[in-house]
Amino acid sequence: MKRIIHIFILLFFISGYTKGQSVSVEATIDSLEILIGEQTNINLKVAAGSNQKIIFPQFIDTLIRNVEVLEVSKPDTQYYNNKEMMEIKQNYTITSFDSALYYIPPFDVYVDSLKYESNPLALKVYSMPIDTLHPEQFFGQKDIIKTPFVWSDWYLFILCFVLLAPVIYLIYYLSKRLRDNEPIIRWVKVEPKIPAHEMALQEIERIKEGKIWQKEGTAKEYYTKLTDAIRRYITERFEINATEMITSEIIDKLKLVEDKEALDDLNELLQTADLVKFAKHDPLMNEKDASLINAIDFINETKKELTEEELAQPTEIKVVEKRSLKTKIVLAVGIGFFVISLITLVTYIVKQLLLIIA
Repeated sequence: MKRIIHIFILLFFISGYTKGQSVSVEATIDSLEILIGEQTNINLKVAAGSNQKIIFPQFIDTLIRNVEVLEVSKPDTQYYNNKEMMEIKQNYTITSFDSALYYIPPFDVYVDSLKYESNPLALKVYSMPIDTLHPEQFFGQKDIIKTPFVWSDWYLFILCFVLLAPVIYLIYYLSKRLRDNEPIIRWVKVEPKIPAHEMALQEIERIKEGKIWQKEGTAKEYYTKLTDAIRRYITERFEINATEMITSEIIDKLKLVEDKEALDDLNELLQTADLVKFAKHDPLMNEKDASLINAIDFINETKKELTEEELAQPTEIKVVEKRSLKTKIVLAVGIGFFVISLITLVTYIVKQLLLIIA
């Protein structure tokens, strides 16, 4: 029984020894001699079974004293013997800034928690050779040389300043439009010339269709719309600013260009409207109808047909844009962005110019 136990123990050590023999760790260096500040690579190569776990040594920034680690490459794995074995390589880029002969101790590699050591290395770092016997070979600090003026160096800045002009104008234009609540693009609608009496009759027709005078408590609204239409007609037809005149002034002005009979109906209409608007007069239904008829009669009696030349002249109507609060905020933010971009660009250009001049 003891003999069997001894055989098992012997086999265990033999298998462990065989397994250990299958692992090899080798370290090589690209260059044994470097100048101060130069770099070289240490190549660490580990061969082991493909199922074994390998842990390479980790260095933060120093390999040994005065020898710095600049970079550690990713492990490169290659398989062979039908993927039963593998070889992993890892490179360490090192440098030194002190001249000396450095001994690099073996690298510790752990394979399945067992430590294996590589072969040691050596690195010789040389300082820069200085010939102290010939001082005439050394030159002092050179004076600052002023670079010559070349137009090609300024093309970019000139182009930027040229492009700044339309940007500044665009900011001014957008700000003024936003302040005045005007459209960004000026819209003008062109329509055929319409005679003054036709426009007035169309407006009165809309008043008739609304039947405002038939509703209670709407006398003031009815007479206001009716007299506004008549006043605009007088302004357009007789070139009199009737919208800013009182009734007596309108009648006095029209007496100079129209006969008295044509003004009787108008005078009655305007006086009734004044009573309704200022004296809270509540006219009867027949008075309201009479006022509408008087307005139509006055227009028909004083209308003037346009000539062919006048009809050929179009009427330009400016379209007013009504912006919402959201649109105004978006425009204001856009203008602010333009201003900040402009200031940043100008600051950058000025700094670059100062650097060139200096």
